[in-house]
Amino acid sequence: MDEPKHPVRTVDRAFEIIEIVQELDGAGVSEVSERVDIGKSAVHNHLNTLVNKEYLTKRGDEYHIGLSFLGLGAYARNRTEIYNTARNEVDNLADETGELANLLIERNGTGIYLYQAKGENAVELDTYEGKRVGLHCTGLGKAILAFRPRERVEEILDRHGMPQITSHTITDREEFFEELDRIREQKYATDREERLTGLCCVAAPITDDQDTSIGAISVACPLHRVGEERFQERLPDSVLGTANVIELEYNYS
Repeated sequence: MDEPKHPVRTVDRAFEIIEIVQELDGAGVSEVSERVDIGKSAVHNHLNTLVNKEYLTKRGDEYHIGLSFLGLGAYARNRTEIYNTARNEVDNLADETGELANLLIERNGTGIYLYQAKGENAVELDTYEGKRVGLHCTGLGKAILAFRPRERVEEILDRHGMPQITSHTITDREEFFEELDRIREQKYATDREERLTGLCCVAAPITDDQDTSIGAISVACPLHRVGEERFQERLPDSVLGTANVIELEYNYS
């Protein structure tokens, strides 16, 4: 995404403060002021203006994200065509596998969880609809990047890097491109503890009629509960079958 030629500093600052409040899961004036280069009085004014507009709420001395964002987020998601196409199939995938099923899209070089569905044995994770994650350390992200032009992948890695999240995260660029080659060949991606220790994931891209990824779906579950046969065969079959149904509806309905 191109940087604006003439950014409005107050708008930029307001969203910076909102992101800090979210990151800290609630923050006071002093905590926010320590993270931005303006004084407490200015931070206080920003926070109270956002409270007045109901984008933040105040509980005691702490500020939290307000429900006004819920309406905006739901509106934006409902205008994303792949969400409307994929939602029912992600629900079916969760029911079939009994696990946590996910739908991820890429925006500005990061992944955004667009939808999640929980089967009867679904694990509770730190993910939620709207959460951003790096693409290099998730099966979903790798599935998306494997079906993008190499120059675009290079741009994303140049911008966001390849930070090591766990001891299993791929941080070498050439090794990463070899991984993407394997994913393209087998049509699905796997993640063994690359973002969260103890978690594995099987993901498949959702591609358009030009074979370019527009998103990805996955099943995530604890590593200790998944045998090799299920991880290498049954889950890939389920995920690939679901992705195929979504692609057919998206591209030809």
